[in-house]
Amino acid sequence: MAYEYQTADPVLYPLLLEFAQHNRNNPTEAESLLWEYLRGRALGVTFKRQHIIGEYIADFVCLPHKLIVELDGRHHQLPQQQANDAQRTEWLESKGYRVIRFTNEEVFGNINKVLETIEENLYVWTKV
Repeated sequence: MAYEYQTADPVLYPLLLEFAQHNRNNPTEAESLLWEYLRGRALGVTFKRQHIIGEYIADFVCLPHKLIVELDGRHHQLPQQQANDAQRTEWLESKGYRVIRFTNEEVFGNINKVLETIEENLYVWTKV
């Protein structure tokens, strides 16, 4: 039985898996902090980190609620990266996911607001 999220390109999958495993083993400080609050069903749901969906690796995803949480460092402010992020979000949303983004500064500066926003978004998305 194939699951909805098993859409990775079989040619790219080995490379993506290696990259995802590297990212899981070497998280950014912001990812480490947020993971401490998301792990172990802390919000009542299970999140996976560095999870492959299509040709993308989501920082955090709650598969049952189809919610992806992305953390953006400074390089996401560059125009080309913003265009790439928009294309990525469009593709993921076309597959029924909701994508929410936070800057690293938001995670460090107001983790409670970040968690509140994540909780609010767990239950609002339904793709028709």
